[in-house]
Amino acid sequence: MQLDGPGLAPLSRGKAAYLVVLLHGVAANGNDLISLARAWRKILPKAEFIAPNAPFPCDNAPEARKWFSLQDRAPEKLLAGLREAGAILDRFFDELLAGRQLDDARLALAGFSQGAATALYAGLRRQTQIAGIVAFSGALPDGEGLRSDFRSKPPVLLVHGEADDVVPFQSMAKAKATLEAGGVPVTAVARPGLGHAIDDVGIALGGEFLRDVLKAPRDDTDTGVAV
Repeated sequence: MQLDGPGLAPLSRGKAAYLVVLLHGVAANGNDLISLARAWRKILPKAEFIAPNAPFPCDNAPEARKWFSLQDRAPEKLLAGLREAGAILDRFFDELLAGRQLDDARLALAGFSQGAATALYAGLRRQTQIAGIVAFSGALPDGEGLRSDFRSKPPVLLVHGEADDVVPFQSMAKAKATLEAGGVPVTAVARPGLGHAIDDVGIALGGEFLRDVLKAPRDDTDTGVAV
């Protein structure tokens, strides 16, 4: 299954030194998260950003996509959906990296809501460790089966609004515990008063995290290219 979606070439106008893949939430598409690339490319000018559309359409809305079904939210059903999406993304990452002659250490993921869960799962199931994962307003299903699928342990940043009425704020603590039990290094940041959204503080934190895990030099920000 081929994925496509919007992307932004490196602001430096040269060959991509890093690749950041952005995974949108349910009932959205890649256009929903490409704005993150516009913010982050200023501090990661040598990064290429890609926001693929999820592989499955939402009912009665062909442009709205999903990574997996939420009709049955039993943990085993959610894990089955994550496994299917993860396998699709694993092949997608392989193709992207090969086409750019980059290795997994130059790949980072960021996701929002369902895309956050998908980014966490897809990143942690990679055989070779990627640079890191930013997860905004996400949740992970319960169960030992999830941790048994982890193959590598890239650093993770969780950011979640305390006033989230879609994915409960308590989901962040549960996800943090699940990841830590699997040996994954996690930083969790609560955003007071924030609902199911990404705010400027979260965007700034995510950008700094990505620059750190990708080991991008800080002087890269001076590109001389107008945005």
